[in-house]
Amino acid sequence: MKRLISYIAGFICVVIAVKTTAQIPVGAADKGNGFYQNPVLHADYSDPDAIRVGNQYYMTASSFTHIPGLPLLQSSDMVNWKLVGHALLRLQPAEHYSKVQHGAGVWAPSIRFHKGEFYIYYPDPDFGIYVIKARNFQGPWSEPVLVEAGKGLIDPCPLWDDDGKVYLAHAFAGSRAGIKSILVVKEMNAEGTKTMGSGVMVFDGHPQDPTVEGPKLYKRNGYYYIFAPAGGVSTGWQLVLRSKNIYGPYERKVVMDQGKSAINGPHQGAWVTAADGKDWFLHFQDKDAYGRIVHLQPMLWKNDWPVIGADADNDGIGEPVMQFKKPVAAAGIEAPPTSDEFNLPLLGKQWQWQANPDITWGFPTTQGYLRMFAVYRADSLQNAWDYPNMLAQKFPAESFTATAKLRFTATKNNEQVGFIVHGADYAFLGLTQKDGITSIHYHERLNADNNKPEKLTALGTVQGQVIYLRLTVQPGAKCRFAFSADGKSFIDTPNDFIAKPGRWVGAKLGFFINRKTVTNDGGYIDIDWIRFE
Repeated sequence: MKRLISYIAGFICVVIAVKTTAQIPVGAADKGNGFYQNPVLHADYSDPDAIRVGNQYYMTASSFTHIPGLPLLQSSDMVNWKLVGHALLRLQPAEHYSKVQHGAGVWAPSIRFHKGEFYIYYPDPDFGIYVIKARNFQGPWSEPVLVEAGKGLIDPCPLWDDDGKVYLAHAFAGSRAGIKSILVVKEMNAEGTKTMGSGVMVFDGHPQDPTVEGPKLYKRNGYYYIFAPAGGVSTGWQLVLRSKNIYGPYERKVVMDQGKSAINGPHQGAWVTAADGKDWFLHFQDKDAYGRIVHLQPMLWKNDWPVIGADADNDGIGEPVMQFKKPVAAAGIEAPPTSDEFNLPLLGKQWQWQANPDITWGFPTTQGYLRMFAVYRADSLQNAWDYPNMLAQKFPAESFTATAKLRFTATKNNEQVGFIVHGADYAFLGLTQKDGITSIHYHERLNADNNKPEKLTALGTVQGQVIYLRLTVQPGAKCRFAFSADGKSFIDTPNDFIAKPGRWVGAKLGFFINRKTVTNDGGYIDIDWIRFE
């Protein structure tokens, strides 16, 4: 497995290689013939909520503790989505989230447009419900305002009623509140910044709809509607409740489930009316290591009840469709970015840290690369599951191959660079410098979230200016790393690795650089580019 290349002490150029011949963006759903293929986003944009303002569609999603958070996606047809930014630059409380807090942070948000402003309400299950707002969707967004403090308050959604009153619906997380499967509605102040009173329980899902959560509040034809998922993340169904009174009692109806389709747990998302008056529903499907990917379904109204997807047996319960005519015949095929040439003095929108970042972790430059500095790793932090300074992005498709180029300038022994597939199981190609020699190892750790031991395989020494590293992902999240001296003849790592999701998030791929020495000036990597096919 060893391959010798000419060696320059303390300095390595590394290339992580991917072929880039495709003209269509990785993950694109537009078939180019007026139809689209589900999912419209084969990436982990979980708990999506969306609205239309004019002829544009706007979406956000949960982001947990990945920063920046609350992704901002924009589309002219609900099929081709562009990632235009993030609404949340740091989690609050800032110090608490300077460390990795798996499964915490931003849970299911809602987005609304009211009197010329965008509003996003989001829950932090450990601290409460927050609101931020902006006049321009791309920002700047206001600092978070705590609407209601409390543990286990999740999935908020506001409604500005015709009489000027403002309401908020939300659910409860059993892990924090000690109760779940119920929905409540509370009145808010006119500004929508504070709840008033303890609220009214409007639905108890325990008898038929366990784990009911994620309420989205709407009004139509004199009815108040609550769209809510139930039955669990990967196995559930889409529920709709309706009442002539905001506080109920509510009638119940299942409007979409898996049926005979291959789409498990189709639920939780957004009802959107297109400019032509036709209705659509965006929802997620839990796809294990790929995260909660986003589907778009046609939606009809029958007797003031929505039917989502295809209803072949006419029982009022739809099931997901895999292909359909596009809502709008918009030109241009788009998908969120993956490849990055690092030619701009800005961090690409596809990148997120695992915690609130320290300013010294990484810097874009005007020289065409991103520089990441080695971060001191205490002996207590031996597991990459908890590295806060991991810069990573989502898996963008079911199958892809990945590329990049980086330089490793080491200044101390045991500085380590990793190119990683991260989740509860993780694997990475690691470069470690010691006594002027840089070695390459394949690291694999199963059950990393339970601190199980790491398997380490030596692959040789890096004694050269250029080395190519490759990640290939195949259906089922089967991953294989490889490296090469010339970019043509690759040596595979000894085995495939099956990626696993993190806590409520899909697997991610990215980079880190750490050191074990306490010093005021460590080594660094310059990431020149990364490319996807």
